[in-house]
Amino acid sequence: MIMQPANRISKKGLKVWRLYGIIQTAILALLAIGGGIIAYIFEGPWWIYPLEVAAVIIFAYFIIFLFPKVRWMRWRYEVRESEIELQHGLFIVKRTLIPMVRVQHVDTSQGPILRKYGLAEISISTAATIHTIPALIMHEADEMRSRISVLARVAEDDV
Repeated sequence: MIMQPANRISKKGLKVWRLYGIIQTAILALLAIGGGIIAYIFEGPWWIYPLEVAAVIIFAYFIIFLFPKVRWMRWRYEVRESEIELQHGLFIVKRTLIPMVRVQHVDTSQGPILRKYGLAEISISTAATIHTIPALIMHEADEMRSRISVLARVAEDDV
């Protein structure tokens, strides 16, 4: 089997994805409470309440615990002199090779939650798409952005 890319994203990324899951679960719980209130007002069936509770609990397990763990385990990347390799996916693992000669520009970004954990994400733009490497430690993201920029310039000069 072909070797996987060598680098993983930060373990803090797992915490961030779990925090996103908690936020999504809270929103779903509010919607379920609203649905329960509507069912109560219109004298809906009694079984709707345990069904809503079960749905929120199952959703919370998957979105807070299971999916972030699997996502973190599968996310790998490697920056080589001639290409960038990405591997990610939850159910279907996708591997992408980005030739350095195709890289147009590289950005780092961070929202308030990533900033709280000292993380950033890198966006690698080509003519066709934008590829993102999430949840990198900020100084690693800055170093990688600079390295990719230099390698892309060298690759462009060689063509």
